[in-house]
Amino acid sequence: MKTFRYALDATIDIAQFRDLLIRSTLGERRPIDDNACLEGMLRHTDILVTAWDGDVLVGVSRSLTDWTYSCYLADLAVDVAYQHGGVGRRLIDMTQQQLGPHCKIILLAAPAANDYYPRIGFEHNPRAWLLARDSRVVDD
Repeated sequence: MKTFRYALDATIDIAQFRDLLIRSTLGERRPIDDNACLEGMLRHTDILVTAWDGDVLVGVSRSLTDWTYSCYLADLAVDVAYQHGGVGRRLIDMTQQQLGPHCKIILLAAPAANDYYPRIGFEHNPRAWLLARDSRVVDD
């Protein structure tokens, strides 16, 4: 069984982040051609857990949180060559360990990962809503 190095304190650069997003297929739904956006995503992350195979970044859990009540797991990216080996579970577990005892993890699943989350203990919640940046709140 392969051994990976996991880190809470690792700094990653935009190129590493972009490359992993592409290798995980999450790049299909992320602004991989917008360096300013990727840089902002990394800069404003509250919890960044990384997985490494030697010097190669193979997984990232990137979260935004109030540390007490809710944590939005914005990106869970694992290189497709390393999927199905427990890397994602470990990244989520390490994220959860950083949170308070009542803090729940919330995420929006990528279509390809929709069956993954219930298998590892997540409950489906049909009440999520999105307001795109170019959409406006309207009068009801």
